[in-house]
Order: sequence, then structure tokens, then C-alpha cells
Amino acid sequence: MPASVIFDADLAEHHTFGISVRSRALMVVDSVAALANAYQAEAWRALPKLVVGGGSNLLFTEDFGGLVILNRIAGREVTESANHFHLHLGAGENWHEVVAWSLESGMPGLENLALIPGTVGAAPVQNIGAYGVELADFCEYVDYWDCESAERVRLSAEQCHFGYRESVFKAGLKGRAVVVAVGLKLSKHWQPKLGYGPLSALGVDSTPQAIFDEVCRVRASKLPDPSALGNAGSFFKNPVISETLFSHLQQGHPQIPSYPAGEGQIKVPAGWLIDNAGLKGYQVGDAAVHTEQALVLVNRDKASSAEVTALARHVVATVSERYGIELEPEVRILDAQGKAGW
Repeated sequence: MPASVIFDADLAEHHTFGISVRSRALMVVDSVAALANAYQAEAWRALPKLVVGGGSNLLFTEDFGGLVILNRIAGREVTESANHFHLHLGAGENWHEVVAWSLESGMPGLENLALIPGTVGAAPVQNIGAYGVELADFCEYVDYWDCESAERVRLSAEQCHFGYRESVFKAGLKGRAVVVAVGLKLSKHWQPKLGYGPLSALGVDSTPQAIFDEVCRVRASKLPDPSALGNAGSFFKNPVISETLFSHLQQGHPQIPSYPAGEGQIKVPAGWLIDNAGLKGYQVGDAAVHTEQALVLVNRDKASSAEVTALARHVVATVSERYGIELEPEVRILDAQGKAGW
């Protein structure tokens, strides 16, 4: 077997919740060829497989009975056209490091997405977003390895079917596609995006670096460092509800914040709903709602998967009873076969 394979591997250091669960085997791949071999080699063909980048959006509910593949495909290439910088990025690149590098290289645009944990390969799957900006705003294409046809495929941004924390990789291509590279297009005619949250106070003369610094400051003040307190960032999606339901909620909760989300739809911050329901600091065993940011569930010390899922269910039930809104996890919750379920 390849030297990079570890059997009966402890996954605690490979996902940011830091919960000790095991996998039958773990393999590191740094090329598309190595990835293809992991899927095609006789030794692994029959096993369920799970590709992991930074592990920043995962919760294992039990030991994984298959092969975990750590995607470490690197690469940063830049070409230019008249009005854009075109970035071709390996899926194993660290997302925040790419954002910082793009600014240092005089290619602004990604600053609102600073300090989001994880890798480039996870960005289009989740259509990561923050402070009024999404990956979809810059995506030009996504390259993936097709596990069924055993070939590399390129999708245009339109073919990725991006939505709020959604993409074709979580729908029609789920379980079939492994992202190996992402193409981004950054305008040479940069304009600040300041319409969301604390960035609105910066002013239209703000520089990309000033926005980057403020995003990092705000995120660091609200979101715990996974190396110090295990977590997967925002555990729940911000729910999108009808204007009718929102108007009803406003009557009893006039301070409820909101953001437009298309015709007849309103987005409500899940963190506010959880906080206003009195759940900050609520704890089940060593799993707790973070005291600074209610959208984050944390592993205070040695939380089990069962404790985290019990806490998450309690949050969902409480918010549903109080507001009539059913929160959905943003975190991928996986069973022994790598299938979603909790």
C-alpha cells in the first residue's frame, strides 16, 4: 500500500470540531492522478469514500467505515484579459491564504470572504459567502473528477447551479464529483461591497486591505478559533422565509433583523433567532452554543458526536416552537457510510 495510507485513522485533527472518530483508512492525495487511483485501485474500490479538505464543515456522527481522502491538490496560476484577472486554483489550497495572496498580488475582490475556514475545493460546493458576497459572484468554472466516468470535467459557473449555500455538487453531482480546481474571475475595476453589517461604516473610500482587515477583525471577535475551541463555524443556514411569515414575526419581535432574498422572500439571521430564544451558552455535555455567537456550536472539551447532535436538535426544536421556522444545518452531518443524516 502507498506510504501515505493510514489505517484505523483518528480523524480528530482532520475536522475542526476535533471530535475523536475513526476511519477505516486515510489517504493524502496531491494530484488528480493520485485521486483517480484512490477511486480506481482494487484495494479501495468497494469502500465508501469521503473527500475532505480542511474539515471545517463536517460533523461525524459515528466512525467512518471507509476511506477518507485528504485533498491536497495545490496550485495558483494567474492570467489576464483586458478587464479581469483569471485565477486557476488547486482544490487543496487554503481559502483564506488565497484571499490574502490575491490582495498582496494587487488583485482585489475576495476581501469580504476573508477568514472563512476550509479549502478552495470546498468553496463552490458550499457556495461560501459572507458580508453580501458569495463565491458565485467570482466563479468562472469548476473542474472536478467524475468518479463514475473516471474523467476530469469542467463546469461553467452557470452549470454549477449556485444558490444560497447550495450547488450542483450538493445535488445532482453529490457523491459523484470531487472538485480538483476552481477558476475565479476578478474585475480590474474594483468596487467596494459595503452594504452588509459592520462594513457599512467603512465608507466608499475604503481600500480592499481595510475591508479585509475589518472582516478579519469582526470574524475573529465572533467566531472561536477551532484550534482552541472545536467548531465548524456557522452550524445553521440563515433561513429564508415568506414576507407573510416575517410580517407576523415582526408583530411580536419588532427588532428582528432581515435582508431581502428575492421576490416575496426575506432572509432572517439564524444567530439572532437562536440568541433571542435564550440559547446562548446552552450546553449538552461538552457541546454548547457559543456564548459570543449563537450560530456556532462548540466542543468545549471532549464532546461526543451524540452530544453535538442532541444540542443541534434542541436548538432546532426551540426555534421552531418559538418562531415557526425550521432551521437547517449548514454543516455536513455524516454517518458511517458518509451519508447525510442525524
